[in-house]
Amino acid sequence: MTGLKRVLAASVGVVGVGAAVLFANFADAAVPPATGEQVVTETIEVTGVFDGENKRFIGGGELGDGGQAEGQDALFDLAPGATLQNVILGSPAADGVHCAGSCTLTNVHWEDVGEDAATFRGANATVVIDGGSAAAASDKVFQDNRGAGGSVTIRNFEVSDFGKLYRSCGNCSTQAARTVRMENITATAPGDTLAGINTNLGDRLTIDGATVGDGISLCDLFEGNDTGDEPTKIGSGPDGVSCVVT
Repeated sequence: MTGLKRVLAASVGVVGVGAAVLFANFADAAVPPATGEQVVTETIEVTGVFDGENKRFIGGGELGDGGQAEGQDALFDLAPGATLQNVILGSPAADGVHCAGSCTLTNVHWEDVGEDAATFRGANATVVIDGGSAAAASDKVFQDNRGAGGSVTIRNFEVSDFGKLYRSCGNCSTQAARTVRMENITATAPGDTLAGINTNLGDRLTIDGATVGDGISLCDLFEGNDTGDEPTKIGSGPDGVSCVVT
């Protein structure tokens, strides 16, 4: 453990039991050394378990323009039930990772987020992000377009220089109440908010353990729609109903 991390751990201890959020400044997340590098010119389809063994994957060809346009293809497309682990996504990373249904992302690191780091779809889909990090996300890191049922859990994750760590789709043509839980999150400024959720659609966010930098809010509350219009922001911060800090 580095000296800085020891200081942070001590600070949490001083705050005491029941304090879920610590406001502090700290270093960016450390990405493990890459064991190799692979240029991806066509989306890698994943069923079962894909272990990248900490290889760096970067976009090439049509996946390598580095733009922020909506509708890009992903570097990895996960079938329902698939697991992606020990992968570093370099730059450019196109639209990162797509999950067609339930999926698990373990120790996946985005060095420079493209359009989004990962997008989630499917009904009754359970998504688990455990470990890993993301940096340089001008907008969203995780985009949640799932239908009804299931949940998203983000734990032991570090993020820096970002817009939103998580966004429940605010204007998808098919909407649903989405459940998301965050555990042991470290967010380094600059950053906007840990999560954007739609209170009128029944979204529920629970935060249990977060260390956030200056100016980063825990949650932004929106009025979502299914018309494609830009959703309206109606508040910010825990309200005890839609955004709950345990």
